[in-house]
Amino acid sequence: MIISVIRTILLYVVIIFAVRMMGKRQISELQTSELVVTLLMSNIASIPMQDTDQSMLSGIIPIMVLLVCEIFISYLMLRRTRIRKLICGKPVIVINDGVIDQDAMIQLRISTEDLYEQIRQKDVFHIEDIAYAILETNGKMSILKKPAKEPVSAEQMGIETTDSGMQTVVISDGELAKSSMQFCGIDKPEIDKILKKENLLLKDVFLMTCDKNKSYQIIKKERK
Repeated sequence: MIISVIRTILLYVVIIFAVRMMGKRQISELQTSELVVTLLMSNIASIPMQDTDQSMLSGIIPIMVLLVCEIFISYLMLRRTRIRKLICGKPVIVINDGVIDQDAMIQLRISTEDLYEQIRQKDVFHIEDIAYAILETNGKMSILKKPAKEPVSAEQMGIETTDSGMQTVVISDGELAKSSMQFCGIDKPEIDKILKKENLLLKDVFLMTCDKNKSYQIIKKERK
């Protein structure tokens, strides 16, 4: 029993390492080759986990071989467009200048229900609002609305705006996030000063966000 647990933990670490080496894509964003490698890795790892008579190397070596193959293929895809198109395919326009390309939908085996589901996920509820819709190689839909259906921007209205940058989490559940602090250009003494102003201790803060203009928001921990 203990041996099975140890083998499972070791293979778990190996799989995590392999997936991290493949990149930071989410499961929904995996390309064809990455999805195949991920499925194969999980199946290979399950064999020595369940069968203690199998050597650990019988699981680790194939996983490492798959990892090397995936990294090599990824390198080739970066260097050779033809190889990328062969393995991953290419983006396909399914709505062109407001007109649905029915041949493309048949080729991709996309039903009208699938199409509407994809565009609803982009907060578009009327086909006539779309200028172009492109099905990307990872299966997601990119949509460009018609100019008349796009929201009006501050630039179009001639309104000057200031860029305060992106808000990042500098305190999470009472702990400082140093990388986010560096991004915002704020240090611990400044945070201590803000907390003192708000009559709070670090341990009392559930969430604190800050931007480059030092504009901050604080959510206190709920007392239990």
